[in-house]
Amino acid sequence: MDSETQQHTDEEEEHLFRRLQDSPDDASLQFDIGLFLWNKDSKEKAAQHFILSAKLNPNNGDSFKYLGHYYARVSHDTQRAIKCYQRAVTINPHDSDSGEPLCDLLDQAGKDTLQLSLCLQASQTSPRAFWAFRRLGFLLVHQNKWSEAVQSLQHAIRGHPTCADLWEALGLAYQRLGRFTAAVKSYGRAIELDNQMVFALVESGNISLTLGQFKKGVEQFQQALEILPDCVPAQYGLALGLLSLAKDCINLGAYQWGASLLEEASEVARKSAHSFRNISCIWKLHADIQLAYARCNPWIEEVQELESNKEALSASIISWRKTCFLAARHARFSYQRALHLSPWQANIYSDIAVTSDLITSLSQNYKQDLSARQLGEKMSIGALVLEGDNYEFWVALGCLSDHNALNQHALIRGLQLNVSLAVAWGYLGKLYFKAGEKQLARQVFDRARSIDPGLALPWASMSAESCVSREPAPDEAFESCSRAVQIMPLAEFQIGLTKLALLSGHLSSSQVFGAIQQAVQHSPHYPESHNLHGLVCEARKDYKSAATFYRLARHAFSIGSESNQNSHIRDISINLARSLSKAGNAADALQECENLKKEGVLDEEGLHVYAFSLWQHGQNDLALSVAGSLAASLSSMKKASVAASICFISRLVYFICGLDAVITSIAKMPKELFQSSKVSFVMSAINALDEQNRLGLVVSSTRCFLKYQEEISRMHFLIALGKLVKNESDGCLDIKSGVAYLRKALHMFPNCNLMRNLLGYLLLYCEELNSYHVATRCCKLDRPDMSDQEGLKSAYDIHGAGAVACYATENNNPKFTFPTCSKKCSSQPRAIKYLQKYIHQKPWSHDARYLLVLNYLQKAREQRFPHHLCSILNRLIQTALSNELYSETEIRHQYRHFQLLLCASEISLQCGNYMSCITDAKKASQLVLPDDYLFFAHLLLCRLYALKGDRLNFRKEYAKCLELRTDCHIGWICLKLMECQYELEIDSNAIDLNFEECIKRDENSWNVWMAAYNLARAMNLMQKRDLVSAEEFVAQACSLAGFESCLFLCHGAICMELVRQHNSPHFLSRAINSLTKVHELSLIPLPFASILLAQAEGSLGSKERWDRNLRLEWYNWSSEMRPAEVYFQMHLVARQLKVGPSSISRESSQSPERWVIRAIHMNPSCMRYWRVLQKLME
Repeated sequence: MDSETQQHTDEEEEHLFRRLQDSPDDASLQFDIGLFLWNKDSKEKAAQHFILSAKLNPNNGDSFKYLGHYYARVSHDTQRAIKCYQRAVTINPHDSDSGEPLCDLLDQAGKDTLQLSLCLQASQTSPRAFWAFRRLGFLLVHQNKWSEAVQSLQHAIRGHPTCADLWEALGLAYQRLGRFTAAVKSYGRAIELDNQMVFALVESGNISLTLGQFKKGVEQFQQALEILPDCVPAQYGLALGLLSLAKDCINLGAYQWGASLLEEASEVARKSAHSFRNISCIWKLHADIQLAYARCNPWIEEVQELESNKEALSASIISWRKTCFLAARHARFSYQRALHLSPWQANIYSDIAVTSDLITSLSQNYKQDLSARQLGEKMSIGALVLEGDNYEFWVALGCLSDHNALNQHALIRGLQLNVSLAVAWGYLGKLYFKAGEKQLARQVFDRARSIDPGLALPWASMSAESCVSREPAPDEAFESCSRAVQIMPLAEFQIGLTKLALLSGHLSSSQVFGAIQQAVQHSPHYPESHNLHGLVCEARKDYKSAATFYRLARHAFSIGSESNQNSHIRDISINLARSLSKAGNAADALQECENLKKEGVLDEEGLHVYAFSLWQHGQNDLALSVAGSLAASLSSMKKASVAASICFISRLVYFICGLDAVITSIAKMPKELFQSSKVSFVMSAINALDEQNRLGLVVSSTRCFLKYQEEISRMHFLIALGKLVKNESDGCLDIKSGVAYLRKALHMFPNCNLMRNLLGYLLLYCEELNSYHVATRCCKLDRPDMSDQEGLKSAYDIHGAGAVACYATENNNPKFTFPTCSKKCSSQPRAIKYLQKYIHQKPWSHDARYLLVLNYLQKAREQRFPHHLCSILNRLIQTALSNELYSETEIRHQYRHFQLLLCASEISLQCGNYMSCITDAKKASQLVLPDDYLFFAHLLLCRLYALKGDRLNFRKEYAKCLELRTDCHIGWICLKLMECQYELEIDSNAIDLNFEECIKRDENSWNVWMAAYNLARAMNLMQKRDLVSAEEFVAQACSLAGFESCLFLCHGAICMELVRQHNSPHFLSRAINSLTKVHELSLIPLPFASILLAQAEGSLGSKERWDRNLRLEWYNWSSEMRPAEVYFQMHLVARQLKVGPSSISRESSQSPERWVIRAIHMNPSCMRYWRVLQKLME
């Protein structure tokens, strides 16, 4: 094979030289021979022929290109190579084989200007000179000419779209221009083309950090380090990204997650710093990470394991402080190392000062460690020596110095340099506040807030003033401190927020609970944080957790060396005893009180807890003895303690001895001690229970001490409750008296949310007709909610319950049903929205979750149980049933458990899951509840067995319903309908008699229920085809409930059917009267009422009324709901139209055939429509 190739080459060479002899002046032949010899590695001979070709044809760029190759690669004559390449590029600007080597030679010779000029000339000469654009782009990037580089690189990419270097350079140019989105896309394209592009990955990570996309940036730096593990920029970027991500977590309160990220970042920075010891910025970054870790490292322990072990708590706190202390020391060491490498960087001096101050605060003997405190001051001064005009360093000195004069001088000097420096104003105000200059401090804080409302210190300091001077009001102070905590969640601010919550009554709020939890994580050595955490848990009724934190607070006090330790421990012990007694642990509460009694530190509050615990423990005589001691010492107590003691004694005596004893006890007390609003409330409550009104004079004399409008409105609330109790009869509350009083009181206090909610609740409770609609209008949802207090219902609960209680559904968009409620009750979508909002605010509200299930069930029933609503209901019900609350034996919890099981069973029935339906219904029937409730579980089983065709079980459950009986009218109505529908041969008088008993017990809405029962009877008779008797029952129903348009519609339809069967004018007039009533009563026109009325009017010969009612029926239906019969009836209107009027509607302009065709399209199975169409077509 090789011999044949050689022979062919020789023949080709012989042929070329033979041609050369014939045409020695042929330039192209000289070039071909030169190219043949060049490929044959005869470079020198080839060069001779290229020279001859160039002489013969100076415009042949290829000859100059190969000459350039010869001089550059063979003879190494750079100057001649450059000239030949230049000539080749001049002739053919897009020749990259000449342009690229030429630029390489110029680059090696250091002739950047000539290279730039050459590329610029080539790019201007030919738009296809992509090599020139490529080189030009790289040169412009090197010269930091970013805008020009972008244009050149974009043009070059058109010729080299798969060149990763071009995309990378374009990304860098975009990045330097601040076009980060375009830069990220360019870097991403470069990485797609070459996944080893470390620079693109690093710069993409830097952009992600700049844009705040820290997680994405961390991932990009990690990819770069997988390719090149020793890449310093990637290591630096990864550590910086982890630090930024950790700060985000810390700001969100995820301290443990943030600490773990900081540990990872510290490890990355440490390895990089030890690998490259002379890079100052890496040491500084490592120090920043360690400093952040020392500040945010949370104390997280299982507190239940520490509450009974003081030594374990002490060891845990010491370990936590040591970890933070060592992190701060490592931070200072790294800062010092960075300063050693870059002594001219003044900010590192300031960082060392801040770190030294933190080390001092974490040190166990920080009061004696004066050298460490002086170090911070000296380093701050060192920073000022380098940059004396830097106002931030002056502020740092003003914050870190121990000398007030120096602090003031430094802060004022910072303000001289920058008068708009809010931080300096804030710390200056703090300095004045400590010095007792309250007025001046307030002015300075106001100045700081006006400059920067996002600064936390002025808000916190102004709220702290209220703890001392009681100005501003507690609520205003709480809001100010809350703003400070949101801006900067420091432990000091969070503890202050909890103190203010204690004064303003916001202890149970979620915001305070989260704040004090975070404060404990950052200050476990402060007993106050544990004590406040206990108070918050107690306010949220988590008494076991409260007792745990009180014990931790007591251990923390005994570990520390604070002054006034005994008084603080006494207060904590009283708090502990109180929480134990509330948790039902009376024995431990008694032990705590006995210990305090032995030490002689049991004060008035302690005696309250002691007496209460004795009563809980069953030692009533001792409890009364302690209460007697309290009563004897009332005259020597402080005014605030007197009111609390009187209230406690009265309640205790009432629970132990009864109403008469407490009234006698109150009568013996000096009347001058009753000068308090709290006492007035207790006296009024006791008097409300006394039918003889023996405390009437005392109550009337104490009400003059109700000074505030809120107190007066609460007293009206209490009086209304008293009306319910005092006027009760046969064990039933007098709801009417309470409602009447509240309506009068609301005229005086129309904005009292407390009374509005009570009125709404009572209206729901009284079960009067249409009271549900009034109840929802009473309650305002834009008012502060009062339902956190035990026994009070929120406006959201009342709206949710009112939407469920309404007997008729209101739907503004009647897609599924036609609304018949004439009172405009709050519609279900709004009620569901309110309840969802309420659950979002208070996810622990079981009432709201329960009502949300019921509202969704009503919505699902209205929409015929669509799949998505059934799925939502299943999820909500299963979540609710998993709550341990419903395992309690209290009847209200058992009733809700029963209702939820029935809801689950109903959803399973509608979805066809019969086994699950039976299981849930049987579970409901086995609960310990009155027979009145269990009736409905067996009623649901009746429905299920009837659907399955299981007549044996159906009869059993039917008999069980008759045995259990119920006081709910709807139960007997449903049973009556089922009896006839499934043709049970049972004496129906049993249901009739039971229903009549229900009617006798119902004095309010008996007529409505009797009307409904008569309708059910009529339906049964209609099934037996006894229309005459059915008409009589429906007529009775109409007379009983003359406001129900549905009843009149039913009566009109039955009368029209009787007219059709018997041709009786008597029934025709009845039909017209009833159908006319439908139009008068219905909120929204009911279906087919107008068609029936048109037929009735047409039967009387009134063509005009017939036409009007048929047209009205057309407009009563929405376009997506119109049935086929409406289209069919419209063809009759079209047939009666006369030609002439020009104002004909679009509907009327259609032909009769068209109307019938549309009716057939809607219902093709109706043969009547086809017959009419056939006649019309004939």
